[in-house]
Amino acid sequence: MDLAVTAAALVSTRAARPAPAADRKTVLISGGKMTKALQLARSFHAAGHRVVLVEKDTYRFTGHRFSRAVDAFHVVPDPRDPGYADALLRIVQAEGVDLYVPVCSPVASEFDAASAEVLAGHCEVLSLEPEMVRTLDDKHRFTELAASLGLSVPDTHLVTDPQQVLDFDFSGRPRPYVLKSIAYDPVHRLDLTQLPLPTRAATRAFLAGKPISADNPWILQEFVAGAEVCTHSTARDGVVTVWCCCPSSAFQVNYAQVDRPRIREWVTTFVRELGLSGQVSFDFLEEADGTPFAIECNPRTHSAITMFYDHPGLADAYLEPRDTPLEPLPTSRPTYWSYHELWRALSSPRTAAERWRVVREGKDAVFDRADPLPHLVLHHVQIPLLLWKNLLTGGAWNRIDFNIGKLVMPAGD
Repeated sequence: MDLAVTAAALVSTRAARPAPAADRKTVLISGGKMTKALQLARSFHAAGHRVVLVEKDTYRFTGHRFSRAVDAFHVVPDPRDPGYADALLRIVQAEGVDLYVPVCSPVASEFDAASAEVLAGHCEVLSLEPEMVRTLDDKHRFTELAASLGLSVPDTHLVTDPQQVLDFDFSGRPRPYVLKSIAYDPVHRLDLTQLPLPTRAATRAFLAGKPISADNPWILQEFVAGAEVCTHSTARDGVVTVWCCCPSSAFQVNYAQVDRPRIREWVTTFVRELGLSGQVSFDFLEEADGTPFAIECNPRTHSAITMFYDHPGLADAYLEPRDTPLEPLPTSRPTYWSYHELWRALSSPRTAAERWRVVREGKDAVFDRADPLPHLVLHHVQIPLLLWKNLLTGGAWNRIDFNIGKLVMPAGD
């Protein structure tokens, strides 16, 4: 069915190449396997710029390399490889890159930020400073920094030994607590078991399954009951130039813009006070009275950027300063991923009507009639190849994430 739809789109849609921008740029985008990289590529392409996409060898068959928006594709080393920044430099020089927009995985964030030093003088890098990335990626340091600015965050404690949790005095505290890994953990991040458990023995058994140590610290954080909200901001010199805000969850693959003035003010203050330039995403819990508590910051592009799929101004908002943040158009439909909706309907048939409503009222984040190949290759080459390689090696995986184009694995990237 996908092959027929793709063929029909290719035959029926003659996508005219956009006229070159008056000040045409060559834009390098990393993280080529992820939908958010595809969205940025399409936005820069539609504005008349040239796009170069990169990804590491594991994902060299990403469907996004076949997008009409991508002018060149290169394979780069793993971001943790000592030669990563030099590989980016060679691409920058060969392709005449003007701007590098990192679209990072959590593992890559610090390395992409550090590459700015190597790329200095060759192109602009839209990224936070490496030390700021390390601070914001550390949930404990982030909450301390936000609190020092007078911004609302939950009570948070650093944990380097399970015994600290057993010895923690939960009595008299108005809310329960949850444990979170400071390092990105694609498996444990979804476990929000509230502490303390009914008995000390139960708490001890729960802690036995958590890899907490001085080398792998966690946080014990106050659990704020309320609506989950996620945001994306692109900033230049302490001014937010791109803004979106959505209802969220632990595993979020549906994005719809909502207006939350207090959250927007929180983020605007944070970005302004620290003079940030780059991309930052925040997760909030919003109490019933509207008070927002920031629970973490991810210093990288958020998948909510897919809501700008029909906004002609996104590229300019990345390239130039502006006084008023760009937001998704009022007419933009919520974004979703078809195969996630299909899986939800098949695995829980009673939700099929709701899943159909999401599809009917929304926009698939990958499929575009004028650019259909990424959808076909993602679902029928990229993911099947990853599954096949995993089968051959006997690796463990938890789920397929079509949004970020990979299998979610323990200790994955």
